[in-house]
Amino acid sequence: MQDGLYVALSAQVALDKRLTTIADNVANMSTVGFRATEVKFKDIVSGAGPNSVSFASPGDTYLSPKAGGLRETQNPFDFAIQGDAWFGIETPAGTVMTRDGRFTLTDAGQLVTHEGYPVLDAGGAPIQLDPLNGPPEASRDGTIRQNGRLVGAIGLFAYNPGPNFNRFGNSGVIPAGEPDPIVDRVDVGVAQGFVEESNVNPVLEMTRLIMVQRSFENAMAMTRDTETTFDDAVKTLGSNQ
Repeated sequence: MQDGLYVALSAQVALDKRLTTIADNVANMSTVGFRATEVKFKDIVSGAGPNSVSFASPGDTYLSPKAGGLRETQNPFDFAIQGDAWFGIETPAGTVMTRDGRFTLTDAGQLVTHEGYPVLDAGGAPIQLDPLNGPPEASRDGTIRQNGRLVGAIGLFAYNPGPNFNRFGNSGVIPAGEPDPIVDRVDVGVAQGFVEESNVNPVLEMTRLIMVQRSFENAMAMTRDTETTFDDAVKTLGSNQ
């Protein structure tokens, strides 16, 4: 009888994790460059044969690989990635990967994010521009020119977050290792004057929320039924002594 309690408890723990990811996704449905979090669970089998019991695993989190839509801003300091790649930025947590390309130029000419973190080139160095030489003009490969003169290049990096990744802020992800710079790939590029919107599907997330709420109710009902059966068994056995 206790197995039923453990099964129901594991289900509630798994549902709580899924509910947390849904809430985070919905909260960031308007966040530029945000990738939705997905959760995958596995069955954990205890025992063998007819006495085996299946429990839900705690679950592993993954980033949705689907790209968000591009929104035109006409701002020369806004950039969106086309293809499977990431921008690199320098933060107190080290190099961070992001799809948020809302950049700006400091008075000293450094290209930084809207939060003030330096944007990196393919070699991992901060990008330095001339603050007095006009707005940058970026090619699809990320190379930057000012008044027709090549002054730098935005780094694009290949990166797979894998399971149980660590976020930095809303749109950033802290890589476990050193990301690989992308060179000479025709399927990856930069669009200047655009930003990538969040890839969260609000209708899908609300549907998942309803399913989680119903599953919670079922798990709680299972817990109540198991506890009632256990109490009845204790009373019966106690009265026979």
